[in-house]
Amino acid sequence: MSGPLQSVNTQGRTVDVLDIARWQFGITTVYHFLMVPLTIGLGLLVAVMHTAWVRTGRAEWLRMTRFWGRIYLINFVLGVATGLVQEFQFGLAWSAYSRFVGDVFGSVLALEALLAFFLESTFLGLWIFGWGRIGKKLHLAALWAAVLGSVVSAYFIIAANSWMQHPVGVVLDTSSGEARARQVDFLAVLTNNTALAAFSHAIVASLMVAGGLLVGVGLWHLRRRKLAGEPVTEVDHQVWRRSVRLGGYVSLAAFALVSLTGDWQGKLMYQQQPLKMSSAEALCETEAPASFSLFAFSKLGSNECDDVHSYTIPYVLSFLAHGDFSSAVPGVNQLQEEYAATYGTTYPDDPSFGDRAGQEIDYTPVLAVTYWGFRLMIGMGMLSAGVAAYALWATRRGRVPTSRIGVYGALLAVGAPFLGNAAGWIFTEMGRQPFVVYPNPDVPVADQVYFFTAQAVSPGITAGEVWTSLISLALVYGVLAVVEVGLIARFVRRGVTDGDTTPTPGIGGGRRKDGNDGPDGAGPDDTDSSDTTDDVLQFAY
Repeated sequence: MSGPLQSVNTQGRTVDVLDIARWQFGITTVYHFLMVPLTIGLGLLVAVMHTAWVRTGRAEWLRMTRFWGRIYLINFVLGVATGLVQEFQFGLAWSAYSRFVGDVFGSVLALEALLAFFLESTFLGLWIFGWGRIGKKLHLAALWAAVLGSVVSAYFIIAANSWMQHPVGVVLDTSSGEARARQVDFLAVLTNNTALAAFSHAIVASLMVAGGLLVGVGLWHLRRRKLAGEPVTEVDHQVWRRSVRLGGYVSLAAFALVSLTGDWQGKLMYQQQPLKMSSAEALCETEAPASFSLFAFSKLGSNECDDVHSYTIPYVLSFLAHGDFSSAVPGVNQLQEEYAATYGTTYPDDPSFGDRAGQEIDYTPVLAVTYWGFRLMIGMGMLSAGVAAYALWATRRGRVPTSRIGVYGALLAVGAPFLGNAAGWIFTEMGRQPFVVYPNPDVPVADQVYFFTAQAVSPGITAGEVWTSLISLALVYGVLAVVEVGLIARFVRRGVTDGDTTPTPGIGGGRRKDGNDGPDGAGPDDTDSSDTTDDVLQFAY
């Protein structure tokens, strides 16, 4: 392979293909990941709303199902469109990486596409077009199947990503003349403890995203209707009040679970990727017991881990790392030396490393990213939980909040769990550099399977080609962002409508406008079967 890391110069600083390819993958993946937690979390809550309607027959649950179902579908469709790009990027800029991990990813991602994705898309179609045309319980089952398909899809993707963080069930195969990871235990890949911890953390974090959206939008509608002095039906009032209360309770419960699953994940990281976690604390030297850093200031921007000044809480980091208040936690400088002694001080003098061949390896992640990304993730979760607590207090005993600061603050805070999720992903991915497949410390060094990011770029690709794809994708994603935000804002402002209580009648029976059941097997007399504009969520297709 010749020259895969051809350099360009930007404002006096050398930027090579590897840097550009990483920016491209990071930007597109973070953009896509903003939609993933909302799809998972809101899908679960819409399924709960639909279940409550089927069980109680109350009109407000139906209106909630159909309103929040529209938001869910908009996000789902845009999420699918942006997610497709991830597959193409592997072949465009990361073909060397694709060859190395293909034996593992081939099986996991094939299951994600064939089983999970087709499951969710098929049953979601039944839910969209099945209003009033199939039985209510069968219609509800279709939604649950689609939502659970999204959850299963998420697990397969997280299992693939977690294998990169902690490779298990594989051996290094060099029989073809180039090193590749050969899968020998598929079950080990699926039951990877890293995947189990990351999956549980991601699911409850997704519920925080959905809960925050319900709280912000619900409070805004309650305040707007209260101050406008417009006549509001009891059903409409209950739609927004129940949305706020449901979102508040879900957000608080999810925050508690996020804390527990995050603690589990953190302890695993200290076992599997100690340098990532010590970098997240800017812990330069080994401490016993170790203190948790609240705020640090130093030369973090230059990635120098020396002369760091921190405001700390004594003993807490030892507990987070090992479950006790006295154990030693290794520092960044010590771990840097250990990694250099184990994996080499310089990249191999191999053409596959391009311009980085023979250069010194810095095993320390970008300290500013890991340190502040970790705190942004925690801070946004705390902010979201605080807003949820305010919402529950402000709507207690039938109250309607009118505080402009409180309500609009809650609306702005809808973005907090999105930022927290994105920061967590960036921290996880940036923290394992310079490895794209991180070595498993549970395996003897001679048997470890790992891959440097510097050798993962496609051979022969030029900086111009990656710049072109990066700019093109950024423009397309920008247009899609305008479309999604515009559609969601439109339906949020519109609120619930009378059509939200009149599903098209059919073999499964319909609903009267008062929310009561029509006769089984026939539609109610007071619905117009020709008016399906607000009934079927066909705009999403």
